[in-house]
Amino acid sequence: MFGLRSDGRKLKTLDPMFRVIPHIMKVRSDAQVYYTQDLPIKKIDEYIAKKEQEGIKLSYMNIIYAAIVRLLAEKPHLNRFIMDGRTYARNDVVVSLTIKKGMSEDSEETNIKLHFTGKENLFEIKEKLDSTIMFNKDTNTQNNTDKLIKLLSLLPDWLYKLIVNILMFLDKHGMMPKAIIELSPFHASAYLTNVGSLGIDPIYHHIYNFGTIGIFLAMGKKKKSYIYEDESIKEEKAITLKWVADERICDGFYYASALKSFYRYLKKPELLETNIIPKEDIK
Repeated sequence: MFGLRSDGRKLKTLDPMFRVIPHIMKVRSDAQVYYTQDLPIKKIDEYIAKKEQEGIKLSYMNIIYAAIVRLLAEKPHLNRFIMDGRTYARNDVVVSLTIKKGMSEDSEETNIKLHFTGKENLFEIKEKLDSTIMFNKDTNTQNNTDKLIKLLSLLPDWLYKLIVNILMFLDKHGMMPKAIIELSPFHASAYLTNVGSLGIDPIYHHIYNFGTIGIFLAMGKKKKSYIYEDESIKEEKAITLKWVADERICDGFYYASALKSFYRYLKKPELLETNIIPKEDIK
């Protein structure tokens, strides 16, 4: 039935402006907004060193990924998506990630996405993320998404194009099979890419018109940057983070509040150690 989906529920009560916007900006590429900020990593480095003394090995990826999960749980408007002019609240927190099986031009890439309730703490998220990455980095491993993509790649171009168009039609009208949504990395709350592992600064990565992703976050390499804070400028080691987001899911004030919360977690990662009760999207 049109408007019903397996991955979210349609929101019936919205601010009038947010009823109109999806019909003006019909696809995500119409509604992309961009944000960048240098993140000083001194506090993160100190936290990682402290936890290592306790026998817990953490990475920047663990902490940033956990901060995204926490943010989506605490700011549920960020976990919305637009489909065919309708606004949906996602059923859970889902974060996609691309990983490379080896550090060479010829090595394969694979996509993973993990589901969370939003209640999880940093260590629970780390365990789930690390084990999934380790499993999928094995060159002998092909996850179900890899298998589907490989199968589709064997089809002639005309049939491949037909199938993709059918899937996009089904997705638009809420008839996409749940099994396909689960295999698609494009159906998630957010997408994270760590181009810093490639030794480069982050890019502004578009959010896909196919699927439901509303946020794309790219993290870059460690470098020295000039940080403006407390009315002073100082040179510090930092990681640049670049966001691309769908402005149709919430207003600028909400985004600003969310970004402040996100950077507060990264400046004080111990806040992520506790479990929380996620906020509900009540509209």
